[in-house]
Amino acid sequence: MDTLISVLHVATAVFIIGPMAILPMTAMRAIRAGNGAQVAVLAKSTTVFSWLSLLVFVFGFGAMSLAPEEYELTVATPWILWSIILYVVAFALSLFVVVPAMKRAAAALNETDAASGVTARDAGYPAIAAGSGIVALLLVAVVVLMVWKP
Repeated sequence: MDTLISVLHVATAVFIIGPMAILPMTAMRAIRAGNGAQVAVLAKSTTVFSWLSLLVFVFGFGAMSLAPEEYELTVATPWILWSIILYVVAFALSLFVVVPAMKRAAAALNETDAASGVTARDAGYPAIAAGSGIVALLLVAVVVLMVWKP
């Protein structure tokens, strides 16, 4: 059973956390192209993948609880605690900074016509770039902690 939960934890991390981190970067390309409809779809997709990332969190707790006693894993184990903190920060940034900025960008691009020339800066590009960059770095730090287990 512990192998199944570990596989689910890793598989959901790859197939859910990956898109959660990458989709906002795709949205930045759509903003530069002036495609508000695509930015709106990517904002919705990022929201879905961010919420689905909680499955990785749940499977991680399952893997931790099924680990052999010799490892003495608890939530207070430093690498687990830091992984939880970094993930929660990344999750919050994704849902409360990146996604709203993407929605505002989509609205700004959809409200204007081509003649008005909404720039990427006007469409919230810096907030998306900074927020999604920090989210990606935090998630990489979580991966490092999961592999390294200092």
